[in-house]
Amino acid sequence: MACPITTGSAFDGRPAPQMMAVRHSAGFTYIGLLVTIAIIGVMLAALGQVWSTEAKREREAELLYRGDTIRKAIGAYVFGLGSSGQYPRELQDMIQDQRAPQIKRQLRRVYEDPMTGMADWTLIRGPDGGIMGVASSSNAKPLKVREFSLVDAAFKDATCYCDWQFLYIPPRRSYRAPAAAPGTPSPAPTPAPGTSPAPVLRR
Repeated sequence: MACPITTGSAFDGRPAPQMMAVRHSAGFTYIGLLVTIAIIGVMLAALGQVWSTEAKREREAELLYRGDTIRKAIGAYVFGLGSSGQYPRELQDMIQDQRAPQIKRQLRRVYEDPMTGMADWTLIRGPDGGIMGVASSSNAKPLKVREFSLVDAAFKDATCYCDWQFLYIPPRRSYRAPAAAPGTPSPAPTPAPGTSPAPVLRR
């Protein structure tokens, strides 16, 4: 009885065509899996960058809110009952203002700096040594560089959050000349430099 001849068997040392096809298919599957993993990695990295940017924008907005809240509290302290127009010596002074018979609270609590996560504000002191404003202690570069409110217009093109200084400057009081007594003639206007005074008409 004649034995069948097997092509590509172990007799001649060559792999069968079916085995070669399986190996090629496995190779392509492995390469495709690596490409897919690489694409997913790139997408996750881009998504992480977008999330990080959005989170930073939210912290910026919170910094603007908290800084403005502290600035308004300083203004309320300066003009509060029993005040002599002085700035608070410490931030805690605005949490329990004991200058009046009844304790006042211009500030609910000492907020944390959103950019650092700690209450490590840079205190900006005025000529009397009191706190006239605060600034972030972060040296990071802001994302927001324009379109600030009028009171924060100085923040434009700042190179670090530490340049965002929330200052309270009391408004200047306009001077009014005292009213003249009834029947008192108004003083003659002062002539401009280089001109002669207008002649006085006598009746």
